[in-house]
Amino acid sequence: MRHDKLSQQLDLILLLAENRRFNINELGEQLGLQRRNIYYYLNFLRDAGFLLEKHGAYYSLSRRSPFISKLCDTVNFTEDEVVLIKRLLDEADEKDILVHSLKHKLLRFYDFNIIADPIRMASQKKKIDTIYEAIKHERTVILKGYSSSHSQTVSDREVEPFLLFDGNRNLRAYELSTGMNKTFRISRMEDVTPGYNTWSNTVRHKQFYTDTFGFSSEEQIHVTLRLDRLSFNTLTDEYPRAERDISADGTQNWTYSTDVCSMVGIGRFVLGLYDHVEIVDSPELERYIKEKLKDFTQKNKASRHTKA
Repeated sequence: MRHDKLSQQLDLILLLAENRRFNINELGEQLGLQRRNIYYYLNFLRDAGFLLEKHGAYYSLSRRSPFISKLCDTVNFTEDEVVLIKRLLDEADEKDILVHSLKHKLLRFYDFNIIADPIRMASQKKKIDTIYEAIKHERTVILKGYSSSHSQTVSDREVEPFLLFDGNRNLRAYELSTGMNKTFRISRMEDVTPGYNTWSNTVRHKQFYTDTFGFSSEEQIHVTLRLDRLSFNTLTDEYPRAERDISADGTQNWTYSTDVCSMVGIGRFVLGLYDHVEIVDSPELERYIKEKLKDFTQKNKASRHTKA
C-alpha cells in the first residue's frame, strides 16, 4: 500500500510539471483518485518544499522547485555539452536516422540560437525572471518593443502573464488593451519591465495546451489511431511523450489515443505512414487527410497540365 501511495505522488508530480495546468477534477480523472486524496497530496507537496502554483482553479508545479531543479541539474546536459553535441551531429551523416532523431530531440528542449550567445542568453534570463515574479505575485508586466509578425508593428504591451511554456521560449498572457489571451515569443521582446497593476481578469485566463507534436491552442480534439510496428516505432522514436498514450492491441498492433491542438502535426504523421496507420475515431482528422489528399491531387493535375 505504501508503494501505491508513493507511485501516486510521483504521478502527480509528473502531471503538474508538464507545460499545462490541471484542476482538481482533471487530476482525479488522470490519477484515478478522489478529490480528498488529491488535496491531501497537494498539501504534502507544499510541506515537502515543492513550489505549487495555483491560477484560479488550476494547479501547476514550478520547475524552480528545489527537487526538480536538482533533478534537472543531474540528468540535463550543460549548455557547453549541448553545443558540443550539436556540433558533432552537424558533422555527422544527415541521412542517418539516428542523427536525425537526436537532433530532433535536442531542438525540442534547447534553443541553440540562445545558448550559443552568452549576451543574448543573459538578456533572455532577465526577461523570464521578471515574468516569473509577476506570475507568482499575480501582477502585470510590460512587454517593451514587442515585434509582432501578425500586425507588422513594434509596440509596448501591458499584459497579465500566466504561463511560460515551450522551454520558457513562449509566454501565454491576457493583453489588457485587446481583452484577449495571446501567445508572445520571448525573443521578440526588447525588454520586460514590471507593470503597475495586479491581475483583474483571472477568470478570463484560458488554459493553454501543447500537444505531443508541438502545436498549441486553447482547445483540444481527441483522436484514436491504430498503429502497426513501423508506425509505433516511428512515433515513439520521434515523439517519446506519445508513449504514455499508447496501449498494446495484440502482439503486432497498438492503439494511440490522445488529445491534439491541431490537425497539422498528427496529420503529417498519418500522411507520411498512411499505409501503416488506421484512423479509428476522429472525424476531424479524416476530413483533414481527405482535404490534403484532394489538394495534392489537384495541384499535381494542374502542374502536369501546365507542363503539357
